[in-house]
Amino acid sequence: MDYRIEGNKIIFNKTEDFDAQSILECGQMFRFFKTSSGYKVITGKHIADIVEKDGEVVITTNSPSVFVDFFDLDTDYAKIKQELEKYPILKKAISFGKGIRIAKGETEEIIFQFIISQNNNIKRIQKIVEKLSEIGEKIDDNYNAFPSAKVLSTMPIEYFQGLGAGYRDKYLYETAKVLANINLEEIKKLDDEQLYKWLLSLKGVGPKVASCIMLFGFGRKSSFPVDTWIEKVYKKYFYNGEMTRPQISAFLQGKFGVMSGIVQQYLFYYFRSSGEIID
Repeated sequence: MDYRIEGNKIIFNKTEDFDAQSILECGQMFRFFKTSSGYKVITGKHIADIVEKDGEVVITTNSPSVFVDFFDLDTDYAKIKQELEKYPILKKAISFGKGIRIAKGETEEIIFQFIISQNNNIKRIQKIVEKLSEIGEKIDDNYNAFPSAKVLSTMPIEYFQGLGAGYRDKYLYETAKVLANINLEEIKKLDDEQLYKWLLSLKGVGPKVASCIMLFGFGRKSSFPVDTWIEKVYKKYFYNGEMTRPQISAFLQGKFGVMSGIVQQYLFYYFRSSGEIID
């Protein structure tokens, strides 16, 4: 994508390869807020305001380079979509969610946020995440960063029980203890298979959540998270025999390779949002 950085702004022409609503509301992140002129997004200690006006997208932020990476602006999604549209179902899904891009959040907070996300809805996830952020480092007069694992590891179990996270409270408590005592930079060096196994060792992280964390927290675009929606899509459009969800994930990864995560988001967003029935 052609963009330019002018001071604290990232500016580019509005195209079919970037749509703030599709990117932010497709389930890959939870710290975003609608504003009167667009959206506000927070990742780590970084905050951005997104405005789409007069044929331009303007992202105003304290950290332009962070949000270039966060919104994957250096990847040519037009080329990717052209290659994927040979599949009829993907052509339909891409047309619906053509402005989606894969976001890359702060690894540590993505781990916690996707533990919260299991069997949960976006509004409730966001409420819990903002409650957690009350003890995070202050970014400006209105917002705090998501707290680090080191901070969370000092909190008693009763704190997590008071978040409204239900059975996930003990997972958050135990994961904070683990993450506070490891070097995530070393974990990032693991290959996909090793990383997947490590994530599964965390309390409350199953196959789907592990794949989501790999995709949105570690930037592993070959990951293909499989939930109820994607399982139905597999059975209707890619069926290759009865499989478990981890097997479906591996099968679709084999088909789409490094584009797997992007394919998953197009399909997930389309079938969750369009109302098309796939039973």
